[in-house]
Amino acid sequence: MFPSTMMAEELNLWDFLERASELFPRKEVVSRLHTGEVHRTTYAEVHRRARRLMGGLRALGVGVGDRVATLGFNHFRHLEAYFAVPGMGAVLHTANPRLSPKEIAYILNHAEDRVLLFDPQLLPLVEALRPELRTVAHYVVMDQTAPEGYLAYEALLGEELDPVRVPERAACGMAYTTGTTGLPKGVVYSHRALVLHSLAANLTDGTALSEADVVLPVVPMFHVNAWCLPYAATLVGAKQVLPGPKLDPASLVELFDAEGVTFTAGVPTVWLALADHLEATGHRLRTLKRLVVGGSAAPRSLIARFEAMGVEVRQGYGLTETSPVVVQNFLKSHLQGLSEEEKISLKAKTGLPIPLIRLRVADEEGRPVPKDGRTMGEVQLKGPWITAGYYQNAEASRTALTGDGWFRTGDIAVWDEEGYLEIKDRLKDLIKSGGEWISSVDLENALMGHPQVKEAAVVAIPHPRWQERPLAVVVPRGERPSEEELQAHLLQAGFARWQLPDAYVFVEEIPRTSAGKFLKRALREQYKDFFQGGV
Repeated sequence: MFPSTMMAEELNLWDFLERASELFPRKEVVSRLHTGEVHRTTYAEVHRRARRLMGGLRALGVGVGDRVATLGFNHFRHLEAYFAVPGMGAVLHTANPRLSPKEIAYILNHAEDRVLLFDPQLLPLVEALRPELRTVAHYVVMDQTAPEGYLAYEALLGEELDPVRVPERAACGMAYTTGTTGLPKGVVYSHRALVLHSLAANLTDGTALSEADVVLPVVPMFHVNAWCLPYAATLVGAKQVLPGPKLDPASLVELFDAEGVTFTAGVPTVWLALADHLEATGHRLRTLKRLVVGGSAAPRSLIARFEAMGVEVRQGYGLTETSPVVVQNFLKSHLQGLSEEEKISLKAKTGLPIPLIRLRVADEEGRPVPKDGRTMGEVQLKGPWITAGYYQNAEASRTALTGDGWFRTGDIAVWDEEGYLEIKDRLKDLIKSGGEWISSVDLENALMGHPQVKEAAVVAIPHPRWQERPLAVVVPRGERPSEEELQAHLLQAGFARWQLPDAYVFVEEIPRTSAGKFLKRALREQYKDFFQGGV
């Protein structure tokens, strides 16, 4: 090997906060707390307090490699933990408070967390969990005060400590899958992975964040590193607006306008509600320029609604196992001449792999399927922020990768000649009818384009003749549409008659996962006998 002359500097997340505090010390970090109070601080103060949090955790006995868990929403104290815990060489485990208590207890025990930082409004949850937790020695309320038997965050802050420069491949964070197909599985992130991820996702053809932006992540900080937005925004020195637990449309609009938000990101259900609110009130967001949709596919109609309001919509795609972002949508320069309708259709696709990510859509033998926009295969990935297995789970790790080392996402997609990926479904959600596949996602997105449909989830239900048939569960918008109207709408959208739902169920709301996605597992169980009378 011919050696280079480059310095052997290790990549480290702490460097993001160090830079922000030095170059943008007065840039604001704004938080709306659970009380409704708006708290203001700066990068200089976040840096100082993160060093003090290191000192307090060190006094509790936390050292390199120890796990520190959080149960919290988006606010300045959680941001301080985002940097302090990895900064001292420990591992930040962001646990999801929306999971069931049984699942939370399982993942905290499995991760062997030593300290738990949690929001004050979650005290009843933690009191219920506490008898089940085997390794947590210290319980810290992220507030100024704490009840007896707990430690207040502000009292924990100690003397300022210098960061610990662990190797770049050392662990810095942990997250667990939502356990939709069994017990949650742990993914361990490295400094190298999250630094490279933040740099790549921040490029102009991605989130395009800059120091001039005002960033409001609606995606929670307990959900896959908040898509790394707290790190990416700190990296460029952007103002951050952290909305806390209150994410209804009116509360978001208030923050967007008051703080001059230019960039936001979250799951489709949040943006569907926001679009309804803006159209109902006639309000227009004065400063918002870009909106990223992730977590599940964005309906074409949703993209069109926001673009009509002057807000650019970009889709993103990833998983807990991919840190998460691996695909982002943007229009290639030679496609800018497309009609507005064609542009919306292209933006409704999932997008293109971001730099440093290798992606293929492969058949069961691992061979890439044709780039024809029709042939479906599994999305498989390689890259520096893709997991190669699961924490202390040998069985799941064995099936995570293909024989030639690609990570299996379990997502089924097509890709076109330009390389644009289009997720069609989770493998477990595809509908197999008479030997043919039907995409539930395509049906859902088309249905949500009907003016009288607020939300729609389509699931596979056992059928005595066709093996499975699609059932549509619909939340109406105002007056309920007829089934004949919806079938005609789908036919006009280009679906064949055999692809149409066999029946519609109208409901007031659709159950959701902790990440805000439709909980199709519950719908399949609820309606599993729907077609047993069959034809």
